[in-house]
Amino acid sequence: MECTVRWGGPSGMAFVAETGSGHLVCMDGAPDGGGRNLAPRPMELLLAGTGGCSAYDVVLILKRGRHDVRGCEVVLKAERAADDPKVFTRIEMQFIVRGRGLKQDVVERAARLSHEKYCSASVMLEKTAQFAYTVEIVEDQ
Repeated sequence: MECTVRWGGPSGMAFVAETGSGHLVCMDGAPDGGGRNLAPRPMELLLAGTGGCSAYDVVLILKRGRHDVRGCEVVLKAERAADDPKVFTRIEMQFIVRGRGLKQDVVERAARLSHEKYCSASVMLEKTAQFAYTVEIVEDQ
């Protein structure tokens, strides 16, 4: 896996990352740090990537089990250390999974497998952050 990150220049703290798959992602800092608030912060993208990684796993696990999953949303809330490096110290993940006939224990198992085995991001972040997750199932009509 590769990625190139380029600074936008001396007038701010914006960066553009070009991923190995050829996609662009913009990042910027807060105004109090010299940024102009034009894009997400790098740590926000790390949190979003963790949510995407885990949601991907949950959907894939449910689909492979032939469950009728129709939607998956993950709401993440993170706390960071007060001092540098300001690592994540706690991450709460709320999975909201839509489908037909989904069983609570099956969806909870998918979330647990993602967190404990498949999601590289959460396994990495678990070195500094405590994780908590909940599962809500919404019956789709």
